[in-house]
Amino acid sequence: MASTPSLTLLLALVLPLIPLAVAAPEKHLVTHLPGFDGALPSKHYAGYITVDESNGRRLFYYLVLSERDPAADPVVLWLNGGPGCSSFDGFVYENGPFNFERGSTPGGLPKLHLNPYSWSKVSSMIYLDSPAGVGMSYSLNKSDYTTGDLKTAADAHTFLLKWFELYPEFQSNPFYISGESYAGIYIPTLADEVVKGTQKALKPKINLKDVSAACHGTFWGKVNDVCQEKIDRVRWELKDLNTYNILAPCYHHPEVQETAFVNSSLPSSFRKLGETERPFPVRKRMAGLSWPLGLPVSSGHVTLWPELGGRSLPCTSDELATIWLDDEDVRAVIHAKPKSLIGSWELNTARIDYTHDTGSMVEYHKKFTATGYRVLIYSGDHDLCIPFTGTEAWVRSLGYRVVDSWRPWHFGGQVAGYTQGYDHNLTFLTIKGSGHTVPEYKPKESLAFYTHWLFGEKI
Repeated sequence: MASTPSLTLLLALVLPLIPLAVAAPEKHLVTHLPGFDGALPSKHYAGYITVDESNGRRLFYYLVLSERDPAADPVVLWLNGGPGCSSFDGFVYENGPFNFERGSTPGGLPKLHLNPYSWSKVSSMIYLDSPAGVGMSYSLNKSDYTTGDLKTAADAHTFLLKWFELYPEFQSNPFYISGESYAGIYIPTLADEVVKGTQKALKPKINLKDVSAACHGTFWGKVNDVCQEKIDRVRWELKDLNTYNILAPCYHHPEVQETAFVNSSLPSSFRKLGETERPFPVRKRMAGLSWPLGLPVSSGHVTLWPELGGRSLPCTSDELATIWLDDEDVRAVIHAKPKSLIGSWELNTARIDYTHDTGSMVEYHKKFTATGYRVLIYSGDHDLCIPFTGTEAWVRSLGYRVVDSWRPWHFGGQVAGYTQGYDHNLTFLTIKGSGHTVPEYKPKESLAFYTHWLFGEKI
């Protein structure tokens, strides 16, 4: 049986046009950002929306308007996974409007440069910290930090309803939900809440028009005792292997390298995998963020990254985001609460106690695709956290007929990955040389397939 996938879903919703005045809240306007010189490339807004008045539960968002035509371009909600991962991960390191560079002095405020491959080039982006306790989102009642899939989806739905009340000018724009990793559970469950809300005639009404999925997935099958013994033997043999240092060196902690890369026999093409033009190197390099073997997502308590029993992540670094988001001047201009109230920003928090309580996402996806929604499922082909082979197997488990056989897709005259199309408007796509966080590893290619898919063009 296929287990619950961790995937990225782009969910397209179109809201009915309601004759309301433009009402973007000026108190949420971001006029400038510390570390960036010059005018912002488009209007930015940020702040809190309360999803539970009695408990003081508030979710933080950062909105980047499209640099092209915000009045007509799609509005896209971005969710990072974890669970417990802040969506500033996407903003700082992946598809946000800036590339971050180390400050002039150790620990100094990072420098921000415009990102030519930001997804805000073609869409307005909402980065949401969810659930409460993650990133800048918080609750005055700490019992809210015991949560799960259903509560997270309900809160995110409340957030959306209130957000569109706050920004009625976007109610006629196509609306998508996207994300990565465990957001593959956040997003289908949120979509289910949207559908139920529409059936209850909640306002503003959200009319589900289209579903697109960019999906990281896992596939776990039942095995017999003989097979399990062999799997356990493989795990034992690999227990001392640094999976973060297989195809490329550790940029951030070179002292932990097991072999000097200069003496490696790997071909030069392998040495360049994962390199970008950004001023700060890819944090996770080729291997991606490798989830420990033997820890698939299953019903019940979900092990968070900080709970992994002291396992280190030797080739990762989140210093730039932490320095920038813990700076009180930054928090003031983006309207986030100070550290004295909500604590230090964490990429992956240990504040929450999270339960997976929704089961498999297979039925959710069958429901979406059976009613005609488009789905795009993508995966980096060097992702060791959720390998693309597992994602591909999960897609096949849906049982849909192949209508566009396995073929390469191209960018800049080169093969950028492979894709296969299924009936019910379902597409699976890989990105060559990418780890877990695809827009971080392959920013140009990511913007290319994102743009093509967003506007219904063939990839």
